[in-house]
Amino acid sequence: MTSRCTLGMLGLLVLGSLALACVDDPGASSCGPSQGVVAHVVDGDTIDLESGERIRYLLIDTPESTTTTECWGPEAKQANQMLVEGKTVTLEYDVECEDKYGRLLAYVSVGEQEINQVLLERGYACVLHIPPNGDDRIDEYESIEYAAQMLDKGLWAACDPNPCQ
Repeated sequence: MTSRCTLGMLGLLVLGSLALACVDDPGASSCGPSQGVVAHVVDGDTIDLESGERIRYLLIDTPESTTTTECWGPEAKQANQMLVEGKTVTLEYDVECEDKYGRLLAYVSVGEQEINQVLLERGYACVLHIPPNGDDRIDEYESIEYAAQMLDKGLWAACDPNPCQ
């Protein structure tokens, strides 16, 4: 009887260990990594991680600087480089994980600083809302954009016509 109980307990321990091994890292997401080091800044709102993922920032759009060059595009890319290149970023995903180009969609942070918001605050980006992502944060982002417009920050002062329209 003792050996049967011992075997039963051993079986439960093995199953428990296997169950724990299958539990994801609490910070991980089904979309992609929760953190990564930025290997390359593609433009003002897109980065590549050392692990190979391409990340497109949620709720913002910056002027183009890759295939074409729009007003304030090079400045947006340079600002993004200064904020994230070579640094470890934290990624927070929303409802939809990827866009039609296969890029992961995320809010990107360095420490406590959310880069999506910083680019918007400093006038390097405009709000780009593609539901359902950002539905719960659109009002906050539109307020940040409005403040940048009223203060003539970045592209709001430099570009005519505005590349966000």
